[in-house]
Amino acid sequence: MRLLNTIACALTLGLLTSGPVLAAEANPDVLRIALLPDENAATIIKDNKPLKDYLEKTLNKKVQLVVTTDYSSMIEAMRFGRLELAYFGPLSYTLAKSKSEIEAFAARMKGGETTYQAVVIGNIEKGIAKIEDAAGKDVAYGDTASTSSHLIPKSMLRAHGLTEDKDYKQHFTGAHDAVALAVQRGNAVVGGLSKPIFESLVERKIISLDKVRVLAVSKPFPQYPWTMRSDLNPELKEKIRTAFYELKDPNILKPFKADGFAPMSDKDYDVVRELQAALGLGAGS
Repeated sequence: MRLLNTIACALTLGLLTSGPVLAAEANPDVLRIALLPDENAATIIKDNKPLKDYLEKTLNKKVQLVVTTDYSSMIEAMRFGRLELAYFGPLSYTLAKSKSEIEAFAARMKGGETTYQAVVIGNIEKGIAKIEDAAGKDVAYGDTASTSSHLIPKSMLRAHGLTEDKDYKQHFTGAHDAVALAVQRGNAVVGGLSKPIFESLVERKIISLDKVRVLAVSKPFPQYPWTMRSDLNPELKEKIRTAFYELKDPNILKPFKADGFAPMSDKDYDVVRELQAALGLGAGS
């Protein structure tokens, strides 16, 4: 099953990233919905089948779940109208927004909050007890367009006087779980990733607190936004919003580690744009 899912993801990616750009339909029969490639693609597709089934029933349309190879591929797929909906990270959303006619309409809600945090972790065996111990060593980040696995932790290291390539060597693993594993195995002594994802990895016993410690927790940032093409049919857009706002099934929400989805808008992500500018991470980063 994992192999079939992986093949399906690869075929889907091919449809999204090759061939001529066609005019996107305002009210398509099939909704192509992209999920962030934060973890294994086959696992993401499998875990979100309940969401697929819910949206197909609620919206009376076929749904195709998509997991691209990386954040950049997802941004480009949305840019060329090959997606109708996408679940972006805050930074990848602002990058996509700068290239596409899309709008944020909802975000993950947990404990009544629509914010989340990142963590910087360190390898215990290597004697890493504080962020400053990363000086002269290897640091792991996820995707270059990731908020909690690049933008936020990099800003935290800079706040402690450490600049990438000058004070430490940075490496990009592509995904949050890969960052945590790199630190646990000692391939990097420090890494940055989403706090909810880190806690999930610990809970699932993929990461051991005997081997990895949390060095710092960031301030809250706006949660991952659900986005849609702005040129979709207005009635369809309203149905999509309602479907997400009324979603309460814990089985569907479990992969998102959420209690539900709450309304969000583009201006909620201005704080991300400000940090992005401060670090010099533009659209080509």
